[in-house]
Amino acid sequence: QVQLVESGGGLVQAGGSLRLSCAASGRTFSRYAMGWFRQAPGKEREFVSAITWSGGNTLNADSVKGRFTISRDNSKNTVYLQMNSLKHEDTAVYYCAATPGAYRQGMGSYDDWGQGTQVTDSS
Repeated sequence: QVQLVESGGGLVQAGGSLRLSCAASGRTFSRYAMGWFRQAPGKEREFVSAITWSGGNTLNADSVKGRFTISRDNSKNTVYLQMNSLKHEDTAVYYCAATPGAYRQGMGSYDDWGQGTQVTDSS
């Protein structure tokens, strides 16, 4: 099991940037693929980005391509989500998740989840 704690959320105007962090503890972080998901009010949780255990490959939802970048630092047991050119529709609670398997879009592939961090458009 991996324990995950997200941080970095907050209020941001449309067009602005934020960087979310997800700190992991527990089992060997570098063996896990990681994903970011989000849930907006009244909507289902959806996939945002994922990254392989090595960081060599990433996957992004069409809605964030060209704006969001996922990365990881295995020496710090941390995965990041750099969010640029934020839009009102990016307002949501953002969750990170871990899987010992391949990186995927499906939530069911992920075993461990953080508590989430809120990102809100302040415009």
